[in-house]
Amino acid sequence: MKKLAWIGTGHMGLPMARNLLKAGYSVQVYNRTADKATPLQQDGAALASTPGEAVSDADTVFIMLTKGEAVKAVLEGEQGILKHIREGASIINMSTISPDEARAFAAMADEVGAVYVDAPVSGTVAPAEQGQLVILAGGSAEAVKQSQPYFDVLGKHTIHFGEVGAGSSAKLSINLMLGVTMQGIAEALVIGEHAGLQREQLLEMIGQSAVATPMLNAKQNMLLQEQFPSAFMVSLLAKDLGLLVDEARKNDIDLPLSTAASRTFADAVEHGKGEMDMAAIWLELQERNRK
Repeated sequence: MKKLAWIGTGHMGLPMARNLLKAGYSVQVYNRTADKATPLQQDGAALASTPGEAVSDADTVFIMLTKGEAVKAVLEGEQGILKHIREGASIINMSTISPDEARAFAAMADEVGAVYVDAPVSGTVAPAEQGQLVILAGGSAEAVKQSQPYFDVLGKHTIHFGEVGAGSSAKLSINLMLGVTMQGIAEALVIGEHAGLQREQLLEMIGQSAVATPMLNAKQNMLLQEQFPSAFMVSLLAKDLGLLVDEARKNDIDLPLSTAASRTFADAVEHGKGEMDMAAIWLELQERNRK
């Protein structure tokens, strides 16, 4: 059985690493805040004190961190991944980062003889726990093929979009839909309630219409109870929408809905809602429009 290393045990990383352990893989785990990795010990994980220690004898290294700067930090330095990874080992970066960052990290991996795969995921905590994520892969056909047994544990479907960077482009595209759809639901509720309609009936109407979406089912109780325990934090979607808007500007692409959603989610972070679930964008809009 091949040896794996897992870097990053946050909301998504912990259940994903756990699924690999349950599948019988040997996994060495590193997280900057060590306490967040200790729950994996009872599943058989070995804990490392540095990224370099985690990857030193690994065949495949997984990275699941919140942003490109965090990925760069674990790759570089005397105790970093690139200093200690074995030649021929694979780095599968499942973090949501920009396509340019993915290509830059791939070049860094290539310099030390490692193989880089760009593989962010579509799905939140519950699909991560259930091994039902969608893997959005970028990299050589051979590298993605070799990664597929792990992807089959972590997800229900893999789409190979092309070379490194393509997976990150795909992730920004799907998160565009998340942000715009969630804001659309929130705005429909806000305008409806201001007209005197009941939120429960508005949600029922949307659920029975041509624009019904699984997202509505997932977020309905949050919207009714006005409680937003995080499955996908506002701050993370705000970050992703910011990456998307930057990518659009760089390529001279006009994305008016995405730009508007990016501003709204950024405002929600500024107003203290960053750690709430993305459905809290409704709360942001409610507060803006109170009479």
